Amino acid sequence: MRISRDKLNKLAHVVADTLAETDEAEFQEDRNTIRQEARKALEHLLNEELRIDKAARQKIESQRKVILEGSQEWDILYRKYYTDEVKKLGI
Repeated sequence: MRISRDKLNKLAHVVADTLAETDEAEFQEDRNTIRQEARKALEHLLNEELRIDKAARQKIESQRKVILEGSQEWDILYRKYYTDEVKKLGI
């Protein structure tokens, strides 16, 4: 999923603000550092999701017969290949 830089920064702010309001969390760094690390973590997760999506789509495209995106067969294969790629990450 593609997400704009502004939305990513907004999500990172929400994460940092939520952690600051939580009694169980205590910052050892300033709030801006926490926000930047949250943004980096979110970027990493989104990049992994893009990589997994691309790998699943490539596997479908490599089939001998043409499988149209949006068809039931395509959806089934996509879920299978996507799940396989996620399992490779140990999630």
